[in-house]
Amino acid sequence: MNKIKKHSETTFESIKHINEFGEEYWLARELQIVLDYKEWRKFEGVIGRAINACNNSEINALDHFVGADKMVQIGSGAKRIQKDYSLTRYACYLIAQNGDPRKEVIALAQTYFAVQTRKQEITEAEYGKLTEDEKRFYQRSLTKKGNYSLNRTAVKSGVKNLDKFHNAGYKGLYNGETADDIFKRKKLRYREDILDNMGSDELIANLFRISQTEQKLKRDKIETEKDACEVHNKIGKIVRNAIEEAGGTMPEKLSTPKKSLKELEKEKKRLSKIETK
Repeated sequence: MNKIKKHSETTFESIKHINEFGEEYWLARELQIVLDYKEWRKFEGVIGRAINACNNSEINALDHFVGADKMVQIGSGAKRIQKDYSLTRYACYLIAQNGDPRKEVIALAQTYFAVQTRKQEITEAEYGKLTEDEKRFYQRSLTKKGNYSLNRTAVKSGVKNLDKFHNAGYKGLYNGETADDIFKRKKLRYREDILDNMGSDELIANLFRISQTEQKLKRDKIETEKDACEVHNKIGKIVRNAIEEAGGTMPEKLSTPKKSLKELEKEKKRLSKIETK
């Protein structure tokens, strides 16, 4: 277990990347080296089997194995396209499952990614036992994934100004408030994230807005930014009306937690360091 933990922290986490939406990902070329595959040709075969396993599970492989080809220098000023993939944690897990079991690092990767993937899943019963802050962390993780997926769908639907698009949704849900209005109302500091400063109920309302908007953009085959913004605004209003009809508290009336999730994360890391000394 200690050996697995060591590799978790120093190997697999060290090559993890975070995109502009706060989503974690790994690059296949870097994972290839860590998993001790000398040839890309052989490692790409493992990726192919992992993609098949994903599709056979009725999970869209395109959401987990994203093309990340790039131009590389090959000498004398010439360049060529080098194939690569941006991988989710689940994709890495499937790759490890389909790798060469004789490699010790493959066994470590299987255990690491299986454990970490399971940590991101939770049952309804388990959720009920969480503290409010733990629920916030869980719901924030879901909204990050949801926003990442929504952004991709929005761009395909003709959206060029994502800030405008997201504000349309906020205005529908928050009775005309933009992201900046919410930021000011919550009295946040410079560059603080409004979603990191929401309670679990407020995050759930936003997650519903996010998921329903993405579904409608796809279902209605939206192709212009104007129509996409109108859809987002309409869905925001629908979610708001649903909360009102259920006798719930309007999002802008929900209290802002005393500590942001970033602050809580820093505290957890600090306590963890103290405990390991």
